[in-house]
Amino acid sequence: MTSAKTIILQNGRIIDPAAGLDCSGDIWLRDGAIVAAQPDIPDGSEIFDLQGKWIVPGLIDMHVHLREPGEEYKETVESGTRAAAAGGFTAVACMPNTSPVNDCASVTRLILEAAAKQGLARVYPVGAISLGSKGKGLAEYGELKDAGAVAVTDDGLPVLDSQLMRRAMEYAGSHGLLVMSHSEEISLSRNGSMNEGVVSTRLGLRGIPVAAEAIMVYREIALAELTGQRTHIAHVSTAAAAELIRQAKARGVKLTAETTPHYFTLTEEAVADYNTNAKMNPPLRTEDDRQAIIKGLQDGTFDAIATDHAPHSVLEKELEFDRAANGIIGLETSLALSLALVREGLIDVVRMVELMSVAPARILNVPGGSLAEGSVADVTVIDPEREFVFTEESIFSKGKNSPFLDWKLQGKAVLTIMDGRITHDELS
Repeated sequence: MTSAKTIILQNGRIIDPAAGLDCSGDIWLRDGAIVAAQPDIPDGSEIFDLQGKWIVPGLIDMHVHLREPGEEYKETVESGTRAAAAGGFTAVACMPNTSPVNDCASVTRLILEAAAKQGLARVYPVGAISLGSKGKGLAEYGELKDAGAVAVTDDGLPVLDSQLMRRAMEYAGSHGLLVMSHSEEISLSRNGSMNEGVVSTRLGLRGIPVAAEAIMVYREIALAELTGQRTHIAHVSTAAAAELIRQAKARGVKLTAETTPHYFTLTEEAVADYNTNAKMNPPLRTEDDRQAIIKGLQDGTFDAIATDHAPHSVLEKELEFDRAANGIIGLETSLALSLALVREGLIDVVRMVELMSVAPARILNVPGGSLAEGSVADVTVIDPEREFVFTEESIFSKGKNSPFLDWKLQGKAVLTIMDGRITHDELS
């Protein structure tokens, strides 16, 4: 579904890393595509004067949990994509740990049908690596691909059987699907609830060592080298894993990796008061790890910033810390937290757009990531100066489980356009 109305974005700062653009100008949108400017403005055009604002390719989050089907009390495709649009995202890739698990065409189609009804963001289902994500037998990747899946993962659970993971890489590669790894050595992390170290000892909580992530990242790199297939490492949290990825890329391994705003913004100190809204897997790590994550964003070790948006209800979060569910929401804070790196001079805005739009489109092999003529009309307009307080009342997601509640943030998506249609508007 597209709109015949012409939308004209005037006088904005156009930032398009794919085209090498960083300049002032106008962007025209019509019939679901970016079009060349015309001498005369068509009748009925919708015109926005964006002086002082940035026009970037629509943001793409390659790692979210929409919870539908099966856990709609936590999130639905509608509420999740509404939160995505409010955060400036025009597309999201949703993980398969639903109920039932997305390991077959029927579940993939159900998700896509729900997304089509809402029209708030493009939704790219990610299928399961193994049937039921139980790590025993492979799902049917051809069926998943034909139904619309763009990748496979057992996210939330590691694939413990190395031979099965090898076969997954080979099988997925033959179908043009990306393998995304949840890298966790479960025998080391089992029953842990936060980073293993001084803080966990002080709080009396069982910790998860850095090695739990690094060991499995090393295995995935070895299997990617063995198979020659492209592999993506999800939600990296440690300096050790970042260095392994850096070295593997230098050797030419077909590897991409993502990290999240919480890993470059927070440390394990955020859980010091047993704050379950700061409980996630992998857990928040040390300041040294946080600095290493930022370095990885600077030097290309990490290809993408994702959110790992994981909404939960109070039923799962208002419990003793070690019993509370892992995960936080992130769609509506990701942009502001990433912009904080820009304001601090740690990355520039062109690099941020590459991490949040260009690279995710390339890795998932989906439309977007460009403002070139003929590209899909997916555009995010950012007001880098807009300040706001992130409160429960302002959240579009059903989940309110965020460690950033009541933070004063700067930088916001004020206009989100997907397929030539406005999905979020704080300008009009």
